[in-house]
Amino acid sequence: MKPIWIVDDDESIRWVLEKALARENLATRSFSNARDANDALQHDTPQVLVSDIRMPGGSGLELLQTVKTKYPGLPVIIITAFSDLDSAVAAFQGGAFEYLAKPFDLEKAVELIRRALDESLREASVEQAPAETPEILGQAPAMQDVFRAIGRLSQSNVTVLITGESGTGKELVARALHKHSPRAAQPFIALNTAAIPKDLLESELFGHERGAFTGAQASRRGRFEQAENGTLFLDEIGDMPFDLQTRLLRVLSDGHFYRVGGHQPMKANVRVIAATHQNLEQRVREGLFREDLYHRLNVIRLRLPSLRERREDIPILTRYFLTQSAKQLGGDAKRMTDGAMQFLTGLDLPGNVRQLENLCNWITVMAPGQSVEVKDLPRDLIDGGSFAAVATPPPGVMTPLSMPEGSGALTPASSAPVTGAVEPDTWVDSLETEAARMLAAGQPDVMGMLGRLFESALIKTALKHTHGRKNDAAIRLGIGRNTITRKIQELGIDGAKDE
Repeated sequence: MKPIWIVDDDESIRWVLEKALARENLATRSFSNARDANDALQHDTPQVLVSDIRMPGGSGLELLQTVKTKYPGLPVIIITAFSDLDSAVAAFQGGAFEYLAKPFDLEKAVELIRRALDESLREASVEQAPAETPEILGQAPAMQDVFRAIGRLSQSNVTVLITGESGTGKELVARALHKHSPRAAQPFIALNTAAIPKDLLESELFGHERGAFTGAQASRRGRFEQAENGTLFLDEIGDMPFDLQTRLLRVLSDGHFYRVGGHQPMKANVRVIAATHQNLEQRVREGLFREDLYHRLNVIRLRLPSLRERREDIPILTRYFLTQSAKQLGGDAKRMTDGAMQFLTGLDLPGNVRQLENLCNWITVMAPGQSVEVKDLPRDLIDGGSFAAVATPPPGVMTPLSMPEGSGALTPASSAPVTGAVEPDTWVDSLETEAARMLAAGQPDVMGMLGRLFESALIKTALKHTHGRKNDAAIRLGIGRNTITRKIQELGIDGAKDE
């Protein structure tokens, strides 16, 4: 993590903030004027910038303008005197995260810097592009058509609509379109519109201003701003709420949007790639999807074939997934016999590539020996070709994993070998079981959904322990007061009180 920069000509303020942040194990770097900070920005950046307004060698507002031009996602906290409220307003208009009024309470200052730090780290995690785009495998004619289409679109910024069944690899294709486009050096931002609650989706897309709604304690950039000059991938676009479709249409039409609670139009230079497994034409006929938005998105349509349409790719995909699974578990890759591979090639696999990957994970752990025969495959596949309960181990199989019935994914349990399926006996087992079930079902944003459930359970339990006093609950949980307040509002938790 990068250090927090403190820019102030008052040595005592710098010293106090340095010591307070050091007690929080946070690194700092201090400057006595804006000019030196500006020079340092030429070759380095902070995680958070804290700056006074009035200093020799340039004002804090000028420094703020420079930072927001070069690094729009970097939180800047402005220090101002009570007599400088006009300057504080100007700071917010210039994009400041928050301001500290002199004289300030040191504990509140540290809490504010902590909140800005959380925002900075969140922005960094969202905008960080994968180190390497996962390879798209396929030799079937249907996949060669997809590769040719990616090649034809390589120098284009045109909007693309990717269709296909769940598990066919729509996001991989979207990343490939971005990687081979003129925007490749800019951010690729992905958002699953079906995984975000309706009341939060607008803010996720367009951002919000401070005070726009309860809990909006600071301005926040949305995905359109994060993807500036790059690509925004909107997955499951068919599930977007109807009223938000109108706002999206506006952006696609003239390139302008407003933050939630904002009054200044913002310009978006973003390429949009959308994807859906649904029949958008049917949703238009049913009045669930705007026809004009459909035509805006459907400039170039790229349909991904199901695995049933490219059965000749199943062997190469199987070998790839078995190799990847072996690397993750630190063992040697299993090898499918000709009979077992022929059997797999004949399956329908309605979950497509994602389902095949889950099966390869199962084989890596559950199949005895290095050579996998048909009899070593999940019993449900052998008996009827059903994939629903692929993770249920055959009776008597010795395995260090708990494989809940119908999970379709791996669930670590005790390290000691056991016979048959193991019932979860700790909260970690239960969590892993639920994660396995969601992954097998093709549920999107499993990390986000389980993370929200986990946070909600922790906060509710802490509130019960403190009889609803959220400040005490925050202390017990080791988080800030503002953080627990925001989480309570975001998660819709009742029963909290300030005292």
